[in-house]
Amino acid sequence: MDHGQDETGLFPASRLRDAAAAAAKAGLDALLLTPGPDLRYVTGYQAHESERLTCLVVPADGDPVLVVPRLELTGAHASPAGALGIEIAGWGETDDPFALVARRLGPVAAVGLADRMWALAVLRLRAALPGTRQELASVALRDLRARKSPAEIAALRAAAEAIDGVHKQVPGWLRPGRTERDVAADVSAAILAAGHVTVDFAIVGSGPNGASPHHTASDRVLQRGDVVVVDIGGTMQSGYCSDCTRTYAIGTPTAEVAACYRVLQEAQEAACAAVRPGLTAEALDAAARTPISAAGYGEFFVHRTGHGIGLETHEDPYIVAGNAEVLQPGHAFSVEPGIYPGPYGARIEDIVVCTPDGHERLNNVSHELVVV
Repeated sequence: MDHGQDETGLFPASRLRDAAAAAAKAGLDALLLTPGPDLRYVTGYQAHESERLTCLVVPADGDPVLVVPRLELTGAHASPAGALGIEIAGWGETDDPFALVARRLGPVAAVGLADRMWALAVLRLRAALPGTRQELASVALRDLRARKSPAEIAALRAAAEAIDGVHKQVPGWLRPGRTERDVAADVSAAILAAGHVTVDFAIVGSGPNGASPHHTASDRVLQRGDVVVVDIGGTMQSGYCSDCTRTYAIGTPTAEVAACYRVLQEAQEAACAAVRPGLTAEALDAAARTPISAAGYGEFFVHRTGHGIGLETHEDPYIVAGNAEVLQPGHAFSVEPGIYPGPYGARIEDIVVCTPDGHERLNNVSHELVVV
């Protein structure tokens, strides 16, 4: 749990005003934000998730109030939210916090609920606010969260540098006779040692398992000749996430693997180089997909090219066909084409930020097929 004032500049007090204005623009009377990334984005408060309601009420016109269980009042006041000058209202074990929220709101036509709000709270709020339309808070917060501030980009840069340091250690862990699970354990320990507070995923896909993009590390034993996809990430103390994939070969790769990887590397490089303001998300997806398809591997590129990243590993904007959203300075997202023929798979992933005059690639560890 966070304590003290926000000394990073990641969670400025202006966020509350911006959120209220965005709610009004979206036609909402208020935002109701329970623990999760939306609440943390607006206040910096990493609140405890439980059946006891914590809810930030942000009226489009009026003063916000943070409703918290009385036993968590001390922590709420000590968090960055406590330095915002807003009312923090505690409720007791026999109180009805949903009725409290409804009383504070008064009659409202439409509210935006935190995208990750538990169904338990959604339904209780629906009962407490009969006739009030419920929308997703993201209709108001999406664009705010998608365009990162300089402080947020600095936090993502630090996360990327930390995960790059882990990838530099991976070759030493990929030895025949070890299991994927062994390697994942080493990776997980290194992610924490590099400054992350949580390990969000440690994908180690060897041989045919590398053709499953979200493979869970198993007891498969690494063998000479394996291609190994290592996709790893975690959350830093700042709340901002890392996500980086590299592909390794145990022993000299076959000519087929080497040729496939060259296509992948060129496609990933071309897509990163294409990032600039004004390009659409779907055009960026095409920049990665077109050379892979032209080389005959199109059917083996089975996922989107990328996803936004920030307080969540996956958030807007999504780099996928059909998304005509225009990239803007401050957008941060992965560029991660992959080719998965079946006997092996390969993927290269960097986090890239759209800048006013082009882009900045945050991950800088080698893009080569590292042979161990």
